[in-house]
Amino acid sequence: MNPEFVWFKCGLRLEDLEKAKIEAIMNLVQSSLSDKGFDKVRGAMKTNKFLGELCHKKAILNEYSYLLRDLREPSETEPWSYMLFGHHFALNAFIARQQMVIGPVFLGAEPSIIDDGPDKGITLCAEESELGLRLMKSLSPAMQKKAQLYSGLHDSAMPEGRSNPADQRHLAGAFQDNRVIPYEGVLATDMTIEQRELLVSIISTSTLLPPGPLEFRLADVREHLSETYFCWIGGFSSTDPFYYRIQSPVTLFEFDHHSGVFLTNDEPAKYHIHTIQRLPNGNDYGRSLRELLREETEEDEPEYKVWPGNPWVCDRD
Repeated sequence: MNPEFVWFKCGLRLEDLEKAKIEAIMNLVQSSLSDKGFDKVRGAMKTNKFLGELCHKKAILNEYSYLLRDLREPSETEPWSYMLFGHHFALNAFIARQQMVIGPVFLGAEPSIIDDGPDKGITLCAEESELGLRLMKSLSPAMQKKAQLYSGLHDSAMPEGRSNPADQRHLAGAFQDNRVIPYEGVLATDMTIEQRELLVSIISTSTLLPPGPLEFRLADVREHLSETYFCWIGGFSSTDPFYYRIQSPVTLFEFDHHSGVFLTNDEPAKYHIHTIQRLPNGNDYGRSLRELLREETEEDEPEYKVWPGNPWVCDRD
């Protein structure tokens, strides 16, 4: 979820709660993530507050204008999950005993740096931006040509639906569960060892998991490098805004520079960033783990929509 439009009433709105309950919720989130991951979450929330102050819209853009929904009562023996979501942030966590799945995750910022006030200096998604650009620049000219799908973020060569006003170049955003996204770009196994390590570093940096689960996650990513693709849209000078995607059977990460929504830039700019992380082939929301536990938990599975036809067209009906 990105903009401040809540179509269905669900969960607890943090700003409506007393301080002790907000702290308890944030302790839950902190216990689910790495220190670095939790800093990103708090950074997104504080950046939302900063944006509200800039735009004089503090009623809808503030530090705690987010919703928490518990999908099952927390338990040490039974599976349970929670969602925390709002403007520029959505986190889905599924926990079953000592196993945990974090995903999908949406994290964004407009602007991506706080340059004034008590939270001055908070910066979001800088590593993902810098590492992605470094990887693209490190490729040979032939591989750059193959990785670069389009030279412009609004490119006339794009097929219908490849970019849209809501998600811009993102393919895996809200309402896109089970969307079939074609592999594009260059294979990780065609890269040098150093370039492959850069690619894995992007996944590591963007993943919010604590150290133990992160280690297993990255091992899974490495096992699928022969099926991992990297693609790019836009230029790749130090000043160019851009989009890139890393995709394999076990991971999908999108990074995109967007045009302004609350700020005034009509064209994509490097200070408005959206990132999306998905767990393809059934493990978003811990679905694969849920299926393993289905007989024990007797948990009903949700309905999933299959996306037919043109893979670039986003059907939001």
